[in-house]
Amino acid sequence: MGYIEANLLPGETVVQRARLHWIVFLKAVAVVIVGLALLVVQPIVGAVIAGVGLIMAVPPFLERTTSEFGVTSKRVIIKVGLIQRRTLELLIRQVEAISVDQSLMGRIFNFGTITLTGTGGVRETFQNISNPLEFRRSIQSLSSS
Repeated sequence: MGYIEANLLPGETVVQRARLHWIVFLKAVAVVIVGLALLVVQPIVGAVIAGVGLIMAVPPFLERTTSEFGVTSKRVIIKVGLIQRRTLELLIRQVEAISVDQSLMGRIFNFGTITLTGTGGVRETFQNISNPLEFRRSIQSLSSS
């Protein structure tokens, strides 16, 4: 059971989920590919570089598996982090604005940055979210109801 399910209120249901996009692994994968290519020319150097790439993949893996983004029938619930946890629980009626920023690559691969602005000056930004437009649409559809 994840953080979102564990913190649902009575009668509350999950409407939309999102997660970090696979793009968070891009640098690590690029280093592994360079290492594998170098295996042919310099086996030891290639193996070391490929190993470094695998080690580089650990932090994004932990970040991706410990991050939860959800829209429920009553709230937006976001949890990021394992040891150092950052959470946001914002009632739908308190969401003043939600913006989505996408680069060209973000539009091509369907990821972006979501910024939630709530009453009382709450402003939280979350990067590399999969399907950010769908996430925004689910919040907007609930807030207009």
